[in-house]
Amino acid sequence: MRRGMTVGIIAVGLMLITTQSSLASSVHFKHGSPTFALVGSGAEEQLSASGALAGLGNGDIVVTVSATADPTATCTNGGQHQAPGQNPAPVTLTGTQAIPQSKVKNGTVGFNVLTAKVVTPVAGAPDCPNSNWTEDITDLTFTDATITVYQPCTGPGTTGCPIVLQQTFSGAPFPLT
Repeated sequence: MRRGMTVGIIAVGLMLITTQSSLASSVHFKHGSPTFALVGSGAEEQLSASGALAGLGNGDIVVTVSATADPTATCTNGGQHQAPGQNPAPVTLTGTQAIPQSKVKNGTVGFNVLTAKVVTPVAGAPDCPNSNWTEDITDLTFTDATITVYQPCTGPGTTGCPIVLQQTFSGAPFPLT
């Protein structure tokens, strides 16, 4: 009798573990999301990614967006702008949103992640004639973004958190709303 009960408890435990794993293995964007929007303008511009996730399991969630942008910059030396034609290297801007498990309802939760602002002037002016110049980013053109969803995630960062969804969005023009 005891042996049968032990085997039954183990079987139920394995079934619960398998069910939780399968719930988190089908994470996807819900209802045509995500959408992207520009917030601010010029060097203050940021990219916002928002939408809804479905198929989530148990545990806290972290959603990150990593967006690439082509900057427009000016190089200044002693008050004089350099002739046009500078092509600064693309910049990557990231943003993170932590979502507690308590916000997940029936495996679904909304998110809204905003990237950081670009740092300008650019330290060392790498795209100018030399480091005595000042390189100021004046505008950004976002070219792509990658959304990554981690679950379960218990720390302040994403180290050790499993990725349950990762998707890159790009195109010309970048899909903005």
